[in-house]
This record gives sequence, C-alpha cells and structure tokens, in this order.
Amino acid sequence: MATVIDGKALAKKINEQTTQRVEKLQADYGITPGLVVLIVGTDQASERYVRNKHRTAQRLGINSIVRQLPVDISEAELLKIIQQYNNDPTIDGILVQDPLPDQINEKDVTRTILPEKDVDGFHPVNVGKLFIDDSTKYPVSCTPKGIMTMFDEYGISLKGKKAVMIGRSAIVGKPMAALMINAGATVSILNRYTPDIKDYTKDADIIVSATGQLHLLGPDAIKSGAVIIDVGQNMNEQGHLVGDVDYDDVFDKAGFITPVPGGVGPMTIATLMQQSVDLAEWGMQRGK
Repeated sequence: MATVIDGKALAKKINEQTTQRVEKLQADYGITPGLVVLIVGTDQASERYVRNKHRTAQRLGINSIVRQLPVDISEAELLKIIQQYNNDPTIDGILVQDPLPDQINEKDVTRTILPEKDVDGFHPVNVGKLFIDDSTKYPVSCTPKGIMTMFDEYGISLKGKKAVMIGRSAIVGKPMAALMINAGATVSILNRYTPDIKDYTKDADIIVSATGQLHLLGPDAIKSGAVIIDVGQNMNEQGHLVGDVDYDDVFDKAGFITPVPGGVGPMTIATLMQQSVDLAEWGMQRGK
C-alpha cells in the first residue's frame, strides 16, 4: 500500500514558514516582498488561478498586485509595462499569466523580465543556471521545485535512482528532469513520440507524469514500490478532476503517490509564494 504524499498539508507547512519569513523581513528591515501578476484578457481558468495566487499572497503578508490587461494589448505595450515593474524597487517578482494572445510572443515576454525578478524561473539565464547546476541563488520553475520539496519532506533520495519524466514542457518536464539529474538520478525524458512508455516506466524507481492524458499509467506500467508524482489534470467520465495515473488501481503497488487533487497543485502555489520571498531576500543581499 502506497504512502500518500500530501501536498495540501505540506503546502500549509511551507506557507506558515513563508509567513514567518515575511514577518521577519518586515520587522528587521522594513521590507515587504512584492509580487505582480499580469493577466492579458479574460480567460476564466487563468482568472481563477490568479485569484487563488492573489488571495494566498495577501494571506501570507506579501504585497500582491494583479493587473488585468486588455486582450488586444500590443506586445510593445506589454513589454513596456514589464519594464516599469523591472524598475520598481518595491516589486521583487513578476509573473505574466499564460495563455497569451497570438499577437504576443511569449519568449519575448520571458526574456524581458529581469532574471532576478523572474519568480516563475523561466528566463533563459535562470534555466541555464539550473541546467549547469549553478551554485548561486536563482529561481526555478515552481512546480518542479515544489516536487523536489516533496521528495525532501518524505525522505525520498534520488541518488542512483532510475527516474522517468513523462512530458518535455519548459514549465515542468525539462526543469524537473534537470533537477532530478542534479540530485543524482539517471533520467529518461519521454514524450508523445516515445513508442512504448512502459518500456521505461516499468523499471523506474521514480515516475513524474505531466501530460494531461487520462489513464496514461496503470499498474502494469509501474514496478512495486515506485514513487509516482502525478502532475496531470484531467476530467474523468464522471466530471471529477483526476491525474494521468489510475490512482486507485496503482495505489497498492506504488511506494509513494501524489493524489489529484491535493498533491502537486497546492505545492505549486506555495512554492511561488516561497520563491517570491526568496527574491526579496536575495535582492536585499545584493543591496537593490
């Protein structure tokens, strides 16, 4: 029977630590971490996610600003707004919410945010530091970083382990693979063109799945005692939110498993808040 990795409980613990750090920054230095989220258009899912971020930040004492921009804003105007926040000493983290309309090049947006204010960890400078396992302090994509916190909390070592990352996105798959490699795992990265994922997953000690593909992994695709991290979010036939993994079917075979919901999701937002405070502390150390 698997041990459930309770992301909701761990996120609560991380948030309590973040609150304490915010209070210390305010008491010792008169600094309140500042986070701005820019949302373009009126995508309902994005608006809901941004509201959750905003409420969490406010609850933890972070100065949270949400700025909603018209869907027809030009790229030049959006980049100008980002530059304004780059130059604002009260703002430590800048996040531009996906998706963006067609007239805006997402890579241009990512490159415009200062690396030291890149709370999402997507800037090429920060991605490069991750892939070379740089020893300095830099932000990392929040979902993978939250998963690494889960591994630490539950005493799951990656050294010498066979790990499989299903999905190669810049948001989850690639940074997650890099983090696991840096932690000493031997990592295979699978994608939609991989002929038979079971050839890789059935021998893996650790599987991270982030495809958004319902019923991707069943008990025949994993070995006994495997660690299963399910990043997928899908609606099943009954209209319930579930992951990529057939949770009930693999539960008795896995060693550790994350539920959906209540697993990786809460840790992503908690890590975003944690990293917002990181950026404030690092900026203070640089004497911003």
